[in-house]
Amino acid sequence: MLREKNKRARQNLRSGKRLPVGPNGGIQLLLIQTVDPLGKQGDVVEVKPGYAKNYLIPQGLATIATDHHRRMVEKHRAKLREIQLQRLAGLKELADLIRTKSISIEAQANEEGHLYGSVGPDDIVRALKVENINITPDQVRLTGPLKELALYTVRIYLGHDIDSELKVWVVPVVENQK
Repeated sequence: MLREKNKRARQNLRSGKRLPVGPNGGIQLLLIQTVDPLGKQGDVVEVKPGYAKNYLIPQGLATIATDHHRRMVEKHRAKLREIQLQRLAGLKELADLIRTKSISIEAQANEEGHLYGSVGPDDIVRALKVENINITPDQVRLTGPLKELALYTVRIYLGHDIDSELKVWVVPVVENQK
């Protein structure tokens, strides 16, 4: 029994500090960053001592699970939630603004109204930039290319399950007559 106590004492001295042991015999750590196989930021996980001492703690991915660290992570999560709510409010405002807009895109077409090319997401993004609305082409959700002169309703996906509809007029190019 005395030998076991001495052995534990030597192990503790080598490690520098005593790490909290979980119910399954592993080390309990608080994740500072999301680690894919283990969990998300702020989760308390239990890992093997070597994984904790040689990888997670030195890489800054985890720290010892103390009450102080848990409170700090909870404050950080609250700030992140607040930022996320503000971002969602901004996206909803942008969706409402897009819903009120209607854009016209000029394209070359024959007499029957069929375009020689097609109107795609890049054309819609360029037309929206003129209206001071900045989106990316991958946010424009077309069911197919726009190949005729007509009025189309195009879905714009802004993220986080927020989308909007935009009226797109595809009109013939008006040539300047002198």
